[in-house]
Amino acid sequence: MFHRNIKLIIAGLIIATGIWQFTVGNIGNGIFLVLLSAIPIFLYFKNEFILLAFLKLRKQDFEGAKKWLAYIKNPDTALVQKQQGYFNYLHGIMLSQTNINQAEKYFRKAIALGLSMDMDLAVAKLNLAGVAMTRRRKLEATSLLNEAKKLDKQNMLKDQIVMMKEQMKKI
Repeated sequence: MFHRNIKLIIAGLIIATGIWQFTVGNIGNGIFLVLLSAIPIFLYFKNEFILLAFLKLRKQDFEGAKKWLAYIKNPDTALVQKQQGYFNYLHGIMLSQTNINQAEKYFRKAIALGLSMDMDLAVAKLNLAGVAMTRRRKLEATSLLNEAKKLDKQNMLKDQIVMMKEQMKKI
């Protein structure tokens, strides 16, 4: 796993080589190298292992997603802040099946670091509301559910939110 700044250095070297190719007269090579430099720049903002873990999660392959996330040894140096949020978000989703205490820690850290999409933030808050509900913290669960409802603009979590509100009435 590369440090995130090494990806920018590689992109800079590729661009410098492309400019050199322009000055030598190899216009085709220069254009190709400048276009090729877009790959490390893209991977600076979207980590390849997180993308692969999301693909595994789409197929409900939790073990495969854990395998890809395990390649990120030190997320503080390898990832930018939003990617660290998604790193913790993915860990929280995988642990919510088995260990709710650790999942809560990961979801809280993901929310603190920030998530790009409102839907992901809504899912994290919905899971935190479930954790608060299991610990009989009704006030916290209600506020988290209301925040998740505000963030769920496509009403994809509407059924889960209604179900949790019904369960909360029993507490």
